[in-house]
Amino acid sequence: MVTFGCRLNAYESEVIRKRAAEDGLADAVVFNTCAVTNEAVRQARQAIRKARRERPDARLIVTGCAAQIDPAAFAGMAEVDLVLGNAEKSQAGAYAATPEAGRVRVNDIMSVRETAGHLIDGLKDRARAYVEVQNGCDHRCTFCIIPYGRGNSRSAAAGEVVEQVRRLTAQGYREVVLTGVDITSWGADLPGQPTLGQLVARILKLVPELPRLRLSSIDAAEIDPDLLRCLGEEPRLMPYLHLSLQAGDDMILKRMKRRHSRADALKLAAEVRAVRPDTAFGADLIAGFPTEDEAMFANTLALVEQAELAFLHVFPFSPRPGTPAARMPQLPRAVVKDRAARLRAAGEAALERHLARQVGRSLTALVERAGVARAEDFTEIAFDGEAQPGALVALEVTGHDGKRALARLALREAAE
Repeated sequence: MVTFGCRLNAYESEVIRKRAAEDGLADAVVFNTCAVTNEAVRQARQAIRKARRERPDARLIVTGCAAQIDPAAFAGMAEVDLVLGNAEKSQAGAYAATPEAGRVRVNDIMSVRETAGHLIDGLKDRARAYVEVQNGCDHRCTFCIIPYGRGNSRSAAAGEVVEQVRRLTAQGYREVVLTGVDITSWGADLPGQPTLGQLVARILKLVPELPRLRLSSIDAAEIDPDLLRCLGEEPRLMPYLHLSLQAGDDMILKRMKRRHSRADALKLAAEVRAVRPDTAFGADLIAGFPTEDEAMFANTLALVEQAELAFLHVFPFSPRPGTPAARMPQLPRAVVKDRAARLRAAGEAALERHLARQVGRSLTALVERAGVARAEDFTEIAFDGEAQPGALVALEVTGHDGKRALARLALREAAE
């Protein structure tokens, strides 16, 4: 398995691994691709060519978002033996050697109505487990190609999600992360249209033995009252929100076809901090969107400090063929790169401010690997002392190095 892109892709690679084993696939490499940027597609094609050079007799199979969006491009590569769509990659029999099924099996992703969440008990690393609660997206942001790779939004049933979380907790996982393409839209396609906040409340109530529940990236336009209440009342829901903001200027947000304004983002941060003051925020931000002038970029730059963001994912704008933004007046690449560098510098300064506030605190953290743990608010901590990955430990923060907090291990394991 060679996986590119998001955590959901990593989750689905485990589904693929299971299916491929059931289908008897051997001596093969499966590439689960990403299409979020041109660079992601280029890296996948490069990896495919390299694999063919290194393993001339292996069967090379390409799937994922890039394969779904442009199957012909991968089918046109001499190195590729089979192209599977995002729906097909998790189907029984997809990896069986049946030439009559065809070399390209990519159907209309918009017709898919089910998630693959029931196939595995979550993606597991040594520290935490991930559960897919939702897939696809109903929104059409002008820069984004992903709905054409993932299809429309569809939700896993609440009971199924609760059972997955219960099984993972029984296996010893102390933290479960709910993941998807647009998880705040969870429930809109289910009977009664339940909300993500209601799902979170249900998990915490029905799986009381779970110490920590975390959310992956969420859309600032869709946080519901129940989710806000859970943040305020449920200490087991981790105080960290990674927001899909993309910009801090209203005109650019409008041209991106985002559903929130700059004021909405600031209001959301204030409302969450009012009920959970220790909440930290991360954000995805795009630098150099078409038509962005210096004043518009300055608004995005200023939002980092005004919203007290701590963790930034900065993306230089990458025009994706077939999206409206690709047809808008583009900025020179040098300008895009410069703005991305300035935005990253603002992110580094924001992280340093956040880390400075941690010094002197006693924190409970989840050990990710030897000497490295993650606090409830997602702060990375390097610590002295020995603890097993997946353990919850009590740490005393003594300083920071600009990138992560520095701490010493307290004598006790954190209470669960």
